[in-house]
Amino acid sequence: MAILSRAANPCRAGGGLLAAALAATLAGCGVDSREPRFEQRRPQRIVSLDFCADQYLLKFVERDRILALSPDAEREFSYMRGHAAGLPSVRPVAEDVIILKPDLVVRAYGGGPGAAAIFQRAGVPVHHVSWAEDIETVGEVVLETARALGSAQQGRAVAAEMQDRLAALPTLAPGIDGLYMTPAGVTTGPGSLVHEIIAAAGLENFQTRPGWRPIPLERLVYERPDFMIPAFFDSRTNHPHAWSPMRHPVARSLLQAGELIPIEGAWTACGAWFLMDAVEALAAAAAR
Repeated sequence: MAILSRAANPCRAGGGLLAAALAATLAGCGVDSREPRFEQRRPQRIVSLDFCADQYLLKFVERDRILALSPDAEREFSYMRGHAAGLPSVRPVAEDVIILKPDLVVRAYGGGPGAAAIFQRAGVPVHHVSWAEDIETVGEVVLETARALGSAQQGRAVAAEMQDRLAALPTLAPGIDGLYMTPAGVTTGPGSLVHEIIAAAGLENFQTRPGWRPIPLERLVYERPDFMIPAFFDSRTNHPHAWSPMRHPVARSLLQAGELIPIEGAWTACGAWFLMDAVEALAAAAAR
């Protein structure tokens, strides 16, 4: 699915296009009053191999059907960390997982590139949480993953809520821009999900170069964004003590004197429904 370009992306007018796209996704699911066939044999012993997959288990699966989560389920970059307390964890190692006798393994990246083949040879079904490159695709991933977990109805509700939240975004004046930054002084431009979040909120991305790269210190000397968007964690993880562009006086002055819209790092750590928290925070702050 193509990334929406800034010129052709009217998300700045309240998220109307994305809301319509998500509505089309929901309408195209072929849903009737009966649950999908998968629901009749919903998995009862589910293991997650990484913290992105953990989020979906913690959102859509009852605790007694969660056999084990990843070791990162309670870390601060895990959005659903508060729901993980008391649940078992397992390393994403084939031997450790197979001995638990799961009837479904869920992964985004955990276990490495050969994990799915290993588990399938052992007779364990695997659901891969697909990578989403834009918000419309995130809605599709929510639907397909919730269905694989035996919770299709809940998935449709969450995807519909995403659609409603996009449609309710305020309309911003054109030309307002923001610069996203991590504690390590890294930012991102077109071609990333963070860029799509900024666009959906109605802002322009100050970083116009594609991909992930250091914040543009030289440009920041003579040109400042309207807003800084620091995505920091409470403990300032992500190499806070290593040298980074964030230690440069230009970056420090921006954080001290600039207009800030701080967002929680967990909101953007995975491509899932909770990225809407970041979209709404950006849109609300910029509208004020």
